[in-house]
Amino acid sequence: MELQTEGQPKVYLEIVRKLQRMIEEDHLVPGDKIPSERELSDRLNVGRSSVREALRALELLGLIETRRGEGTFIHDFQEHKLVELLGSFFILEGKTKEDLIEVKLLLEKDCIRIMSEYNRKNPETIKDLYNWARTNSFTDEAYFSQLASLTDNRLMERIWKTVNSYCKASGYEFSIQDRKQYIILAALMENGEKDQALEIYDTKIRATAKSE
Repeated sequence: MELQTEGQPKVYLEIVRKLQRMIEEDHLVPGDKIPSERELSDRLNVGRSSVREALRALELLGLIETRRGEGTFIHDFQEHKLVELLGSFFILEGKTKEDLIEVKLLLEKDCIRIMSEYNRKNPETIKDLYNWARTNSFTDEAYFSQLASLTDNRLMERIWKTVNSYCKASGYEFSIQDRKQYIILAALMENGEKDQALEIYDTKIRATAKSE
């Protein structure tokens, strides 16, 4: 079935959406090669020029990369040089840096809320974080990266990782003051105790964290 031809921007955006769905359905991960323009044209039932424009947009967003003579691959967005570029801006703009950290904290608190409520449906998921925290040495970044991935919300995870990368690029990272508090936080989420988990986060984990 052909895509609608009315309104080129609409067609273009629809191709981008189809490409994103295809990547998810094929379970492609960073480093995996995506089909050629010709294969994509056949699979999506659109012209090759439209596929080329959509691929160019995804490449500009840092989601894919083209290697001469090899093909097009899923890109690890965390390696995108834009992170370093924006990081230098945050160093110069103090208020922007403060806003960035505030967004990071808000995202982490949303992850805690999601997991405290999600645990009622799938208690084994958050138990994995609890067991991991008890048996491994970890950094603050590693802990919240695990938490973000467990929300089963790919957009939430991606936004957190991007914001966290900006924080690191601007020279701001959180250090662990008391590893036990992170384990307690996981236990509270496992028990669905959202308010207590948020209190531990505010008064213990982030209240004692410092920039490095």
